[in-house]
Amino acid sequence: MNEERKNRTPKLLVIGHMRMGKDTFAEILSQEFGMTFESSSQAASDIFLYDLLKDKYDYKTPEECFEDRMNHRPEWYEAICDYNKDDKARLAKGILERTDCYVGMRDRDEIEECLKQDLFDIIIWVDASKRLPMEDASSFNIDKSCADIIVENNGTLKSFYDKTIRVGNLIFKK
Repeated sequence: MNEERKNRTPKLLVIGHMRMGKDTFAEILSQEFGMTFESSSQAASDIFLYDLLKDKYDYKTPEECFEDRMNHRPEWYEAICDYNKDDKARLAKGILERTDCYVGMRDRDEIEECLKQDLFDIIIWVDASKRLPMEDASSFNIDKSCADIIVENNGTLKSFYDKTIRVGNLIFKK
């Protein structure tokens, strides 16, 4: 490991199906370990999607665009894929310029390119599939095999919090 990488905050990718606890996982790491993060949807809205969709859906702000994302999930997926067509890691690099953690990547080719470009130190899958439905393949083509660590979120919030702290202690060596 080179000195620059050794002396910086680890770069994380947190993935999993929608509404499974990815942002909660990142929020806990942020509060307890000082890690910065940004949801891919918020970043995409800020970076390019608001400008792309504002006239089509009459959005007044990037936040309004972000809040309406669930109504256009396949469209967002396609737009992000198109944004990344010349460099599958383009959005990831934009997010990592701003934060330590990318939350919510949904495309296997993007993950593979990010790994080739050595952008992430670790990939974490958050799974709540025993209590929540998984999303369809129209906007999500990854699975647990993309992750280095799987964090189960099928129990209580306290249990999930405790697991997140244990993972954080390993990653951030607290």
